[in-house]
Amino acid sequence: MNETESSRPSSHDFRYEKGNYMYLDTYVGGEEFAGEEAVWKEGQAVYAMNYMGRVLADGFSGNFLKEALRAADTTMPYRGPELYESGEYTYRCKVTGDFNWFQGYEEIYQNDQKVYECVFHGGLLK
Repeated sequence: MNETESSRPSSHDFRYEKGNYMYLDTYVGGEEFAGEEAVWKEGQAVYAMNYMGRVLADGFSGNFLKEALRAADTTMPYRGPELYESGEYTYRCKVTGDFNWFQGYEEIYQNDQKVYECVFHGGLLK
């Protein structure tokens, strides 16, 4: 993903475009953060998701979180898969609703200690 110019003071923005679609993820904060992902088709907003998360312990790995999020598939496209494990880390994600209107919660454990959590919600726009 390409980091782009900050749209708000101290925000981190990532933008990706392909064909008629544009994706933008913008967030503020660090160990405690909030953000929004949105998708536009031909300049019209068609999807949005808000999220808020926090690091709970020193064992958190941002690289593991990115790895888990890259493992998302068409059955769980919201954040990451229901379950993803690698080494001492476990990622879990639970979602209620469907792509039109959903809420979810993700967490990461290092061995048996929860080191990260995030809540999110979103859906299609009309």
